[in-house]
Amino acid sequence: MKYFLTRLKLRTIWSWAGCRDAWANEHSFRTWVWANLASAALALWLPLEPAERALILALGILVLAAELLNTAIERAVDYISKDHHELARRAKDAGSAGVAVTAVAAGVAWVVVLAGL
Repeated sequence: MKYFLTRLKLRTIWSWAGCRDAWANEHSFRTWVWANLASAALALWLPLEPAERALILALGILVLAAELLNTAIERAVDYISKDHHELARRAKDAGSAGVAVTAVAAGVAWVVVLAGL
């Protein structure tokens, strides 16, 4: 049990370090955080069902997770080489597309929830 708790503590420290670094160095991450704060405030203010509110909040968090994964891809590719390479471009574009797809999912959820009001 002690090993588990020690590893859990370390994973938490490393995860928050990644979030702090993304906040400090990634404009896109900060933009999505602010967008999600606005979305969450609206979701909490509107008279939504608990499931609708949970969906909106969870999808917002997934957008942030996708942005963090995109950041990891971009940094790993840049670490390997700053040279322009077709596969590097495609990897970065795929990561960016992942963020876009999760953002569209959040937008679709908002449209469906608001259409039901």
